Amino acid sequence: MDVNHVEGSLAFPTFPRFCGQTFTEAKDREVGEACVYAYNDWMVDEWCGDSGGRLIPLTIVPLWDVELAAAEVRRNAARGVRAVCFSEIPAKLGLPTIHSGYWDPFFQACEETTTVINMHIGSSSQMPATSPDAPPAVAATLSFGNAMSSMTDFLFSGVLVRFPELKLAYSEGQIGWIPYILERADDVWMEHRAWGGVKEIVPEPPSTYYYRQIYGCFFRDRHGLDSLDKVGEDNTTFETDYPHTDSTWPDTKKVAEDLMGHLPDEVVYKLVRGNAIRMLQLDLDQ
Repeated sequence: MDVNHVEGSLAFPTFPRFCGQTFTEAKDREVGEACVYAYNDWMVDEWCGDSGGRLIPLTIVPLWDVELAAAEVRRNAARGVRAVCFSEIPAKLGLPTIHSGYWDPFFQACEETTTVINMHIGSSSQMPATSPDAPPAVAATLSFGNAMSSMTDFLFSGVLVRFPELKLAYSEGQIGWIPYILERADDVWMEHRAWGGVKEIVPEPPSTYYYRQIYGCFFRDRHGLDSLDKVGEDNTTFETDYPHTDSTWPDTKKVAEDLMGHLPDEVVYKLVRGNAIRMLQLDLDQ
């Protein structure tokens, strides 16, 4: 981290997969639940505990029981955790949708504890695909697709209306697609909401809730930065994606300077530091 000019890093799960799917798939629910608690205790006390704040804990929840999930958010928030994983599209995991109202106790717990819901691409155990014989490069290029679908889902779900202090963050999804989705969502809301099923549950243009409650993350996205006035300089964070083939390691500083060197210093500060400190309530100097 020192070599790569990284002061703090949010630690996504690997073995449990991006939102704890491994433990959710356990046939023995008691064992799965015990694994969730053990993982979170390890994450908070051991992996991040002696890092001096350099490693930022990101916990998982028992996805098969919303009341247990809400309780686990509160248990971890009581010891300072402000970030939790969730599936970008829970229906892909055979779980209730965010439109069903089932997840409201979880969303309420996150709102009450100011815990940010983090959704990594692949947290629905599926990646956008075109055909079975397409090379992996196709899926790698389209990897933002589930983040785009998930954000659209949330914008029209009414969740962000019912929980106005809830915060969402999309990781490794990049940001270049966001301006058009906001434009299209607002157009649909304006022209089609009467028959589109959202007239009663989304009282304002969907982009309203994006700018108020959602963060996007990028590590290489020139087009997104060219559209930063629409993406939102207060809604965007820079990531390194270490360790991964898409990572900017060990050249993160050089990549950041190349991408953002033309931007005003105060905007760069927001993207590389300030927004993350605010989003995750980090104990770091502003």
